[in-house]
Amino acid sequence: MATAWGAAFLMLVTSCVCSTVFHRDQQTWFEGVFLSSMCPINVSASTLYGIMFDAGSTGTRIHVYTFVQKIPGQLPILEGEIFDSVKPGLSAFVDQPKQVREIFKKSPFLVPNDSVSIMDGSYEGILAWVTVNFLTGQLHGQSRETVGTLDLGGASTQITFLPQFKKTLEQTPRGYLTSFEMFNSTYKLYTHSYLGFGLKAARLATLGALETEGIDGHTFRSACLPRWLEAEWIFGGVKYHYGGNKEGEMGFEPCYTEVLRVVQGKLHQPDEVQRSSFYAFSYYYDRAVDTDMIDYETGGVLKVEDFERKAREVCDNLENFASGSPFLCMDLSYITALLKDGFGFADSTVLQLSKKVNNIETGWALGATFHLLQSLGISH
Repeated sequence: MATAWGAAFLMLVTSCVCSTVFHRDQQTWFEGVFLSSMCPINVSASTLYGIMFDAGSTGTRIHVYTFVQKIPGQLPILEGEIFDSVKPGLSAFVDQPKQVREIFKKSPFLVPNDSVSIMDGSYEGILAWVTVNFLTGQLHGQSRETVGTLDLGGASTQITFLPQFKKTLEQTPRGYLTSFEMFNSTYKLYTHSYLGFGLKAARLATLGALETEGIDGHTFRSACLPRWLEAEWIFGGVKYHYGGNKEGEMGFEPCYTEVLRVVQGKLHQPDEVQRSSFYAFSYYYDRAVDTDMIDYETGGVLKVEDFERKAREVCDNLENFASGSPFLCMDLSYITALLKDGFGFADSTVLQLSKKVNNIETGWALGATFHLLQSLGISH
């Protein structure tokens, strides 16, 4: 049994969730863990908390949500969030699975038996959609005017939205539609996770190194990189040598040709997305911040064409553009190709880039907490 649990632990280092829900009924609760101002002693019995751990390989992020049930029998009201992150991540405990398991067993909080699990990419997309549409008020009342969500990670990318047209439902491939119930309503979402189309996986594909093991002595070259560049990059435990083209073309047009091969004809393109609004997370947000298109703290609103404009600016000035990442031209070009030629967005499609809405972190964690509350019969 210990061996099997250890194997599961190794699988969890990539993407896993641990969640707890509890009522505050002991004065010693969380003392020494959080500041007393964060978790006041005199909180009423109608207050409950949901804790969600986003336990990744490089770090663990914790979300503590405060809910107040003001009227018995009605949905609890979300009052706030405490957020923190620590390093190293879950992978640092790969040789100590029993110790980690004992910590959860000794927890004074309600920890359901299935509270630790590996999160499927599509499920992550659904929960992020729930989070954003709840925080923006789209899930309150009878409104069906929702926003879609886009998430761009290192290995995969997700798209999720609520179809409004019958044509979308009829023409969507099998497995891209899923129904779920939350807040006493049933939603049929378009959602899909594309493994291998994350930003870092796309770098390897653009360099022609995706299915190699680094190849000793070989340097992978691209028109998306400065001509003078000679560097090493470790990804997935493999060291790759890469650099710019010593001779030949360089700049946006040849770079775009390279990244276009990664996505063209490989993703489903629902027509409806051209007329929809989306929230975009992760590397969409990071690269927009890196190029001063949005503010790090407040985010901003961009159109798809803004990514292309910035990609042209960066790529056509590779020799002069100062950046912390030599991949900036490639990343911006890939994001442009993914949005336009991959998903089929129009140049004018509006993207809202936000880390927080109403001081609550966007992403899947709040949606997962709502799902937990529902499974415990608290949100009905």
